[in-house]
Amino acid sequence: MTILMYDLVGKDASRPFSPHCWKTTMALAHKGLDYERVPTRFLDVPAVEGGASKTIPVIRDGETILSDSFAIALYLEKTYPDRPSLFGGPGGEAMARFVERWSQATIHPYVSIVAVVDINAMQDDENTKYFRASREANFKKTLEEVTAGREAGLAAFRTSLAPLRSMLSYQPFIGGETPLFADYIVFGAFQWGRIVSSYPLLEKGDPVLDWFERCLDLHEGLGREVAAA
Repeated sequence: MTILMYDLVGKDASRPFSPHCWKTTMALAHKGLDYERVPTRFLDVPAVEGGASKTIPVIRDGETILSDSFAIALYLEKTYPDRPSLFGGPGGEAMARFVERWSQATIHPYVSIVAVVDINAMQDDENTKYFRASREANFKKTLEEVTAGREAGLAAFRTSLAPLRSMLSYQPFIGGETPLFADYIVFGAFQWGRIVSSYPLLEKGDPVLDWFERCLDLHEGLGREVAAA
């Protein structure tokens, strides 16, 4: 049975950009499961599966409806134990919890600053009004004022990746010799930046960039099916 996966898009339905949806896309591919993307715009989210969640991703697997990328990964691991593991055991699950918190505290805030104007530009008229109003209320400044701070924060952002950079000097993936869900968590954040903005988050020669390129090649180049901005 094909799993439905509600995936966040702008006016171009072929350019899914949500970091959390990309985690789920990569997890489904890792498990080798059949799935169908359902392109979903911001203002469509409240109607997904009868209001199942305020955010996406949301999946429908038969009669099961589930939201939240981490909860979805746990569900896939439990429901399809004969498929390649996303965690490699309880230790990998615990590690992924830490990686998720680290990614959302370290990578997501800076990518938001870099890309918020570009994300707004990806929306149709109705969703642009919603996105600008909601994000400017959160930031308490205009989107343009938010993005104006990206140059000042770039060096500190790259420095903040030092633990990841160091670890990747020992192994090709966060999961070790092969990727795990922890890799897809961080990949989702950088894929978000890659799709929505041409701003260079990483320098050539950075081991983090080399790792990201390896992730883009996973699952028959799934990450590269959406071109960079």
